[in-house]
Amino acid sequence: MTANEDVLAAVGPRLRALRQEHGTTLAELAATTGISVSTLSRLESGQRRATLELLLPLAGAYRVPLDELVGAPPTGDPRIYARPLRHRSGQTILPLSRQATGLQAFKHLIAAGAPAEPDPKTHEGYEWLYVLHGRLRLILGEHDLVLPEGEAAEFDTRVPHWFGSANGEAVEFLSIFGRQGERMHVRARSTRTP
Repeated sequence: MTANEDVLAAVGPRLRALRQEHGTTLAELAATTGISVSTLSRLESGQRRATLELLLPLAGAYRVPLDELVGAPPTGDPRIYARPLRHRSGQTILPLSRQATGLQAFKHLIAAGAPAEPDPKTHEGYEWLYVLHGRLRLILGEHDLVLPEGEAAEFDTRVPHWFGSANGEAVEFLSIFGRQGERMHVRARSTRTP
């Protein structure tokens, strides 16, 4: 395969991952972009070659630059220009990694007074999170936990889970998510005394 063919072959999985990140169905995306559900499905599965005519409305719908959709080669600038994603629970989520597949890093911001009614969800994957500021309430299956600044948790996302502010104050935390169930490996010692 040539370099261009490699880039085009990676577009489908990247489009599927973006759609799933945004929690959008093919029907919703079709309504937003004017591209038929069958064409979107074939694009994501690699059965249809991506064209500029198809990619431009998708870039607009996801609010990402076109080069992010096609995985353009790096320009030498290592900075990531995060485009915030809005989440139904009032969170702002900032992507901290470029790749649309594999392990992905995010910064989550929960504003003071954000809705705090737990609504646990499940999905494929594995997640690791670390609280930067505030007190994070994590409901994980039967457990109702409060994680203060500096505390971390990891869990299988097939277990019903929800997170929000523990006390109505603002919370900031980092998460690393693997859609295929990849686990985060941290090699650090705790500074906490038993």
